[in-house]
Amino acid sequence: MTTTDNVVEMRSISKSFSGVSVLKDVDFEVQRGEVHALAGGNGAGKSTLMKILQGVYQADSGEILIGGKTTLINTIQDAKAAGIGMVFQEFSLVPSLTVAQNIFLAAEPQGRTGLIDDKESVRRARDVFAEMEVTVDPRAHVSRLGTAYWQLTEIAKALAQNARVLIMDEPTASLAKHETEALFDLIERLKKRGISIIYISHRMDEIYRIADRITILRDGRRLLTEPLTNVTPEQIVEGIVGKKIEGQLAYHERDHTAHLGKPLLEVRGLNAGPKVRDVSFTLRPGEILGLAGLMGSGRTELARALFGIDKLDSGEILIRGKKTTLATPQQAIGAGLALIPEDRRAQGLVLEHSVRDNLLLPLLGKISRGPLLDLAAGKSLSAALIKKFAVKVAHPGRPVRLLSGGNQQKVVLAKWLGTEPDILILDEPTAGVDIGTKSEILDMIRELANEGKAVIVISSEYPELLAVSDRVLVLREGSVIRDLPRSEIADEESLQLAVQGV
Repeated sequence: MTTTDNVVEMRSISKSFSGVSVLKDVDFEVQRGEVHALAGGNGAGKSTLMKILQGVYQADSGEILIGGKTTLINTIQDAKAAGIGMVFQEFSLVPSLTVAQNIFLAAEPQGRTGLIDDKESVRRARDVFAEMEVTVDPRAHVSRLGTAYWQLTEIAKALAQNARVLIMDEPTASLAKHETEALFDLIERLKKRGISIIYISHRMDEIYRIADRITILRDGRRLLTEPLTNVTPEQIVEGIVGKKIEGQLAYHERDHTAHLGKPLLEVRGLNAGPKVRDVSFTLRPGEILGLAGLMGSGRTELARALFGIDKLDSGEILIRGKKTTLATPQQAIGAGLALIPEDRRAQGLVLEHSVRDNLLLPLLGKISRGPLLDLAAGKSLSAALIKKFAVKVAHPGRPVRLLSGGNQQKVVLAKWLGTEPDILILDEPTAGVDIGTKSEILDMIRELANEGKAVIVISSEYPELLAVSDRVLVLREGSVIRDLPRSEIADEESLQLAVQGV
């Protein structure tokens, strides 16, 4: 196609922060009615490029053309006026408001008296959902809706502002399989209406399922832009990572003699609320235990109960054969447990605090000198963790929110592993990270188990779960229905059937 077919063109975009170059002469274009995948490793520049298109950042050099005309996008309002909409991975909705109120927030229809016309908002919202061919009640409060409806509301919000280009950042990260299929159907309908979609994802199957072209960024430069029919998944992975990654999702046979000793963790008849019902299992040093189940099966709730976040109703927890009370996270940490939470931004990090402060939060005891903190020791400890876990950050004093998703996850991992736990619980540890970081995290899990730590891994990505687990517990409605040795699980389909109860 010619440049006249491009609804968006970004030419020679460069951007630096504090003297560190993040984007270097990047070209990127999107054609009318196409799904254009944007891929790259952590720190490759994807988020920065899209924030420039959104008006959150301004490029140091380069230009943006909308419909072939040079357009200044210095603010989010400029982007909206240019027809650019964003569907956030971390939703931007206000839970206490209704769907319609969220869609028209800061752009509310007004009646003759100048007051907000809520009925008109509901009517217009219904029209938008009708065009999307989905059913959502505009009067429902967002807080009472499931994740899929939040996603639909985000899309409706952008379309209500006449967006012609939608940026979708990891849109399926929090969706169940059937919800993902419904989203893909919606994307196809939007394409037929001539709406263009920039699709940021690390999931190769999704990219090949819905994208027409792909652009790969590496180290702030455009590596390639090609139709998906011209590149293989292996070429994409190699382009993202900069090297071949072979067997990162293959199960690595491990020495199981380490698992024959006494259990490090024993859970007997555990009950906690409606989502943890009579759960029992054992976990030995050096063993990796996978938790599989559908959304709502109780996986996360079990992790929260073990870590003392949710109150136990009954049951026993034994560590090294000794009955242990884990009524608070402090008690859990003291007993040698660490939890990497499901939502790193809401539960794992203080976004406005620095990378250094986030790393040191659970480690203050190590740098305390009486009632004071040894700042020099804190700087040394945080620097060591940044180096050990290969966190890409220009300066440890920068807010952690400025890091890419993969580097934020590394900070969460680093700060808890800095407590030197014996039992590590990881809830969706590879969610929203690129294939290179994913491989690093899986190798890290194996290494921790090889050191004698007991590891529990919760993941909705069954290939990853099968790549690291020695055993898999299948949960349904809060109860353990299967306890499967890895050798008895032939492939991903077999695990899927077990989860479905087939």
